[in-house]
Amino acid sequence: VEYESVQDVLNEQPNLELLKQLGQLRTAITAQSSVDVAITASKNAQYDCVSRYFAPAMGIPEDPVTGSIHTAIAPLWAELLGKTELVAYQASARGGVLYCRVLEHERIEISGYAQLYLQGEIMI
Repeated sequence: VEYESVQDVLNEQPNLELLKQLGQLRTAITAQSSVDVAITASKNAQYDCVSRYFAPAMGIPEDPVTGSIHTAIAPLWAELLGKTELVAYQASARGGVLYCRVLEHERIEISGYAQLYLQGEIMI
C-alpha cells in the first residue's frame, strides 16, 4: 500500500487481529522519502523510500527488515523516481537500511547489514 507521507507510515498502528483475518495475505506499506526526514540517529541519512511489513497470520506481527518484500517495493519506487539504485529504510522497532538495485530481466539485487539471529549446523 502506497502512503502519502513517511510520517503516515511511521504513525501507522495496524489492527493486527483484523490483518490476521486476511489469512496468508501479507501487508507492506511504503512512502517516498526525502532528505528532510530524520528517521534514524544519522541526520545525514537519505532514503528513497520507507516501508513497514506485517504478516500476523504467519506469526510475524511486524517484520524488522524484509529483503523479500523489497523485491516488490524497489521496482515500484525505481519506476516512480526514474532510478535503478535505491536506498530503502524499513521503519520497524529495530529498523534497517536496504540497498536495492533493479537489474535487467526482472531481477533485484538487495544488500545491507544483517543481524545474526540463528546459528547452527546441518549434517547430510
